[in-house]
Amino acid sequence: MTKPIGNKHEAQHRGKKERLEIRRTNIAREAVKIAEARAKYRNQVKGRPQMDLSASA
Repeated sequence: MTKPIGNKHEAQHRGKKERLEIRRTNIAREAVKIAEARAKYRNQVKGRPQMDLSASA
């Protein structure tokens, strides 16, 4: 959580460019998380338990 400045929240003191930069980094971070999750469950049959790829070798 961000610390307050006086009686205002820190986010209220951010400039427009800084807010846009934070938003872009957050969106990029979420996209990476989603891509990792999709790769993890790729080619899985719905309803079946996840198979270990290491056990097949």
